[in-house]
Amino acid sequence: MNNTDKIRVRFAPSPTGNLHIGGVRTAIFNWLFAKANNGTFILRIEDTDRNRYDKDSEDSIISSLNWLGIKWDEGPIRQSEKQEDYIKVAKELIDGGWAYYDDTTSEELEELRKQQIREKRPPRYDNRGRYKEITHDQYNANNSTLNPIVIRFKVPDSGAKPFYDEIRGNVSFDLKEIDDFVILKSDGMPTYHLAHVVDDHEMKISHIIRGEEWISSTPRHVLIHDALDWNLPKYVHVPLILGKDKSKLSKRHGAESALEYKEKGYLPEALLNFLALLGWSPGDNKEIMNLSEIIEKFTIKRILGHPAVFDPEKLEWMNGSYIRNLNDEELSKYILNEINKEIKSGGLLSDSVDSNILISKISSITPLIKERLKTFSESSYLIEYFFYDNFKIEKEKLLPKKVESFQIIEGLKKSIELINKIEGFEPENLEVQFRKLAEDLNLKAGQLFFPIRIALTGRKESPPLFDTMKVIGRESSIKRLDNAINILN
Repeated sequence: MNNTDKIRVRFAPSPTGNLHIGGVRTAIFNWLFAKANNGTFILRIEDTDRNRYDKDSEDSIISSLNWLGIKWDEGPIRQSEKQEDYIKVAKELIDGGWAYYDDTTSEELEELRKQQIREKRPPRYDNRGRYKEITHDQYNANNSTLNPIVIRFKVPDSGAKPFYDEIRGNVSFDLKEIDDFVILKSDGMPTYHLAHVVDDHEMKISHIIRGEEWISSTPRHVLIHDALDWNLPKYVHVPLILGKDKSKLSKRHGAESALEYKEKGYLPEALLNFLALLGWSPGDNKEIMNLSEIIEKFTIKRILGHPAVFDPEKLEWMNGSYIRNLNDEELSKYILNEINKEIKSGGLLSDSVDSNILISKISSITPLIKERLKTFSESSYLIEYFFYDNFKIEKEKLLPKKVESFQIIEGLKKSIELINKIEGFEPENLEVQFRKLAEDLNLKAGQLFFPIRIALTGRKESPPLFDTMKVIGRESSIKRLDNAINILN
């Protein structure tokens, strides 16, 4: 372990785009491991690629972590503020014979690539810069945009570079397959290979938990550690996340970032629970777990060695489970927030609902739609008919099989009469009275209830009919039934 027995891990995203789901999962694994071992979780922003750096991306990363409840103990530490540290180490590597200055131009590199392709060889740097022997003074005097000079690490010409991965065990790469790689760019900024090694050493990182796409780069990082006589951290390369079609996870498989799921109406607890189980097993079949349970069970040993499959339907199911665990007051607040967003954007409810009526009605509606909600973004669709008396209904929808239209019209007229005179407008009483009405009309209960449901909601499926009728209210129920009669006539 690196310099200490204390668990110290980091999440080190590059702010060059959205924090994708794979990156979020990596952050969660690092954070859970720190929490499970009373360790330290560090947020490090790897922003040395100044051409691609995006401030909005950095803000999005931080917002995503905050929304998920992932709190860092140290940071954010930005690599762009530590340039001198990397230059110092790069020059130490040169002085130790492990690196060299290289002024090979981009034009020369492109010509080399083309030649190798013509000769059907894999494109790679041919290490020509080893023999130029550029000094520190020459570098300081000549490095410029007109004459750019980089620093490359000198990879041994033969042998193997083994390392141990906590998931895959012993791993080894043939050094002949690794060319001399850039560690310091011509603008004085480090590449990932150098920067993260220096930072991990300075931060006393004990475990590097990252995606397996970095495993082929690890020999380069081990070489740098060896050259500087630094202790290696423990490597943990977590499996890839695939779509249900077993291809690389992409936009077509679902949202790409945590904040997209926030906008879609997912709970952060649900997303964290779901992502924690992507590539990690708690050792039992339990899937819905609170944070304390996840932390208690989390170990590196239970990280799986094969790719995880991202199943959006399972995430939706899990989110629905978390929604149903909310009490009605909490859920009403979430639904109200979603509806207010809909109103602000000029949505379905924007021109017709008084805010006080909205709050009161949503409190009544919440228990009725709770079992149907999978995401909060569905809220508007599930509640909209509670607020509109006049909506279009196709005539055919009002007619159940084996019932004539005149029978339905009579049933709806008698329903209006019943609603007008009934004293207790409670679901239980309404159901008793309407079942009796169906008998009096010589109809099955479903034959009467079906057109009433369509008339009140415009839909074949809705919450329990008489609970819905109570929320809609006596006056609106009459208006809607009368509207249905006009459609049938």
